[in-house]
Amino acid sequence: MPDVLDNVRELLPDIASRAARIDETRRVPDEIVAGLTATGVFRMLQPRRHGGHETDPVRYYEVIRAISEVCGSTGWVTSVLGVHPWHLALFDDRAQRDVWGEDPDVLVCSAYAPVGQLTPVDGGYELSGTWMFSSGCEYASWALLGVVVVGSEGRPVDFMTVLVPRADYAIDDVWNVLGMRGTRSNRIVVDRVFVPEHRVVRNYETANLRGPGQKVNSGPLYRLPFGAMFATTVAVPVVGVVAGCYEQYLASMRERVRLSLGGGRFADDPFAQVTVGRASSEVDAAVLQLNHNMQQMWEHAVAGREIPMMLRLRARRDQVRATERAVEAMDMLFRTAGASSLYLGNIIERAWRDAHAGSVHVANESERALALYGRGAFGLPVEDNLI
Repeated sequence: MPDVLDNVRELLPDIASRAARIDETRRVPDEIVAGLTATGVFRMLQPRRHGGHETDPVRYYEVIRAISEVCGSTGWVTSVLGVHPWHLALFDDRAQRDVWGEDPDVLVCSAYAPVGQLTPVDGGYELSGTWMFSSGCEYASWALLGVVVVGSEGRPVDFMTVLVPRADYAIDDVWNVLGMRGTRSNRIVVDRVFVPEHRVVRNYETANLRGPGQKVNSGPLYRLPFGAMFATTVAVPVVGVVAGCYEQYLASMRERVRLSLGGGRFADDPFAQVTVGRASSEVDAAVLQLNHNMQQMWEHAVAGREIPMMLRLRARRDQVRATERAVEAMDMLFRTAGASSLYLGNIIERAWRDAHAGSVHVANESERALALYGRGAFGLPVEDNLI
């Protein structure tokens, strides 16, 4: 397997030099997406039988963190588009062949909120709906969309994810926001299109680690929980953004001389030193816990053992805490960086916006995930599709 991280590192100076422009134009350039495609990053979690690498997920998230350190929007888009081959591998093999049959580099986007309506018809379903916030959707040829199945009496009877080709949906450019501006997390609209049965999976089966895809993709990667894989996907870019900002902060503040508070070098200020100590510890803790939990789940999967529920709950607990820790560290750095960091386009200002924007993703919502862990710790039943 190629060393994707080494390939990606060659692109990082170019991505970093474009980060401000990406923020301004609200778009990762096509040539950056093409360059990342050539590195193999989007195939790291893709089945080998469809041209992928089936990489250890800890390595995948290391690559995502490296990209996010130089550009939050590029890291986020890469992370989200890169996890979808893993999810597609859980679908019926006919769906996988529909996407990768002719080109293993085809990209898939998503909008998992179950806001679409799926109505059973002969041979499949009829789909309609409007989904907000599909990151990187304009680079993708297919979309994974969350739906509710409506029964004959008009009531919800199931929640599913459907696979839809680009020809079957419209994209509305509505993403003009505070942070992660270049992710193109635009709106997807579907109006009464047919979805064959093989392009649909039940969320309940996915959460319980069973489905049609595992019958053909039997490797350990596809025995990992959706909750851990996807939730980590939207936490790692936030951690990466803050880790990159921390290095920029040190470089810019090391020789700064204050004009207020008695003057003197910023680096000699013990309060600044405490900030550096606290912020770096929060980032390190976030990375270590994310890696530790994912590595333990990977080891269970490789050994063919069932992944314990408390490990799954712990992974979600630490994933939301990783996001919280990163944002807390970002706020410490921002508060002490001085008024110059307020100027639009400043690296610290942009990182502050990106970290906060990424943290509001529903999978980064801390209270819900922490409450689920608490239920499990008390021995109460836990049911959630993000575990």
